[in-house]
Amino acid sequence: MAAFRKILVANRGEIAIRVFRTLRELGLGSVAVYSEVDRDRLHVIQADEAYLLGPGPAIESYLRADLIVEIALRAGADAVHPGYGFLAENAGFARRVEESGLVWIGPPPEAIEAMGSKIAARERMRAAGVPVVPGTTSPAMSVDDVRAAGEEIGYPIVVKASAGGGGKGMRVVGSADEIEPAFESARREGEAYFADPAVYVERYLEDPRHVEVQVLADSHGNVIHLGERDCTIQRRHQKLVEETPSPAVDDELRGRIGGIAIEAARAVGYRSAGTIEGLLDVDGSYYFLEMNTRVQVEHTVTEAVTGIDIVREQIRVAAGEPLSVSQDEVVLRGHAIECRINAEDVSHSFRPSPGRITAYREPAGIGVRVDSGVRAGDEISELYDPMIAKLIVHDVDREHARRRMLRALDEFVIDGPATLLAFHRALLETPCFVEGGTCRGVVESESLATRAAELERPQRSATAVALDGRPSTSEQVVTVEIEGRRHEVRVRAPEPPWAELAHRHRERSKGLAGAAVGAITSPMQGTVLSVAVSEGAAVTAGDLICVVEAMKMENEIVSPGDGVVAQLAVASGDQVSSGQVICVLASE
Repeated sequence: MAAFRKILVANRGEIAIRVFRTLRELGLGSVAVYSEVDRDRLHVIQADEAYLLGPGPAIESYLRADLIVEIALRAGADAVHPGYGFLAENAGFARRVEESGLVWIGPPPEAIEAMGSKIAARERMRAAGVPVVPGTTSPAMSVDDVRAAGEEIGYPIVVKASAGGGGKGMRVVGSADEIEPAFESARREGEAYFADPAVYVERYLEDPRHVEVQVLADSHGNVIHLGERDCTIQRRHQKLVEETPSPAVDDELRGRIGGIAIEAARAVGYRSAGTIEGLLDVDGSYYFLEMNTRVQVEHTVTEAVTGIDIVREQIRVAAGEPLSVSQDEVVLRGHAIECRINAEDVSHSFRPSPGRITAYREPAGIGVRVDSGVRAGDEISELYDPMIAKLIVHDVDREHARRRMLRALDEFVIDGPATLLAFHRALLETPCFVEGGTCRGVVESESLATRAAELERPQRSATAVALDGRPSTSEQVVTVEIEGRRHEVRVRAPEPPWAELAHRHRERSKGLAGAAVGAITSPMQGTVLSVAVSEGAAVTAGDLICVVEAMKMENEIVSPGDGVVAQLAVASGDQVSSGQVICVLASE
């Protein structure tokens, strides 16, 4: 890599650390950037150099293209690697990097633009002979446009943000009555997350597999694929588990969809690493969905089965070198599974769970990899994505990999915020996962949440809650030895006398804030995106009250019962804290 001496990574957390590792193996220097709240995070410590992105909102700091380029030049970096998220698929940022004399470690800006708009990408792929999901190839400008599309292609349909990704700006519509709120919500998320409110309409496939293909392309005319990844198990279109090879793909289908992916990459003059995402229908039809013009979160499982460092290939290509492997040299060995360990509370509908990590211990052993950017004592902020770590395992086949994952999940200790560790253990034990099914209807089921609660490891210190909701005893896990054998014992002790007084004080404080019997409170800290009611409005159980964004996810707050909105305490754009009153309901 003689072309480079030092590379800036315009990202944070685990993906920044993952890129740093490859840079160290290549003998290249690394430069980190960080926001105010990330001053002491692991990616800052592990870089050779680190620079503050300046004062201002923490999220927006990582979106300051001008400042990032300025820092790269000041640090003497030769190139910029964007990771994923933030500015990774921003063609304007890529151009700014190149115009400054730095090398952009990613695809050409023109390719980013071509695939950044899903509407334009669908039309380009269709023209190139790549199959796409039936739907519109022009923006839906109104509710009437969506209704016309639904009548033409049939319900259910999905309204999608043209610049969206990661499940953002995507709403499923089962009938004409559901169009208006779906249209507005998709446009709002498209504008909020991607600065583009344009949406389009596709047929909604009822139970497809989400199968994507990893591609690599260089500037010497070489385009190859590294097999497929199955990312079917999702929650609200957010991936939870990824694996390769797909349980539903054989050699013949792999060759066919791999060929589709290569043609799609060639159609836009692609260079670097990218992913062709597609849907595999129950009848074997494969449709182009979108192209992610960056390294993916789940690239790790492909690295496990191919032995190819995808980030290293990105750097080689950016340096003008050819790919290190040809298509004939790509061999898939064994099976790999990745579980995303998010700070989410399954018992409360995957509610984001920011907080301080009080204990942290990663699993290890043969075939186990953890990509993370946290340590004990770190705060999981509500400002960023809730992912704490990615747990990846590799073994000779799928069943061995599944069992290895269960072992690794059991070893993983994260105390403090609620996490998906127990959820993944419960999921991997279900018959649908064992059989390699889509697990449709299982991921968000009450039975799986109940099983996850049963498997939840007790934290090192916790508070037991009585049936009336009041803390009654404290609970600790104590290690003891009995006749030479080690045991972990849960010890519960009565709360001290002052605890009850403190509880009563908190209740009185809530009452002063208006937290009466009919109060609806925010279950998390976040930003109110929209309010669906007004004072004096009548609501019934399940009616939408407002939408609160927390940790890059939208959460609908609904009415728990019937009543009239007697007091509305929030408005669109307000910041709310956990437990803050949103509104108060009175009986009709």
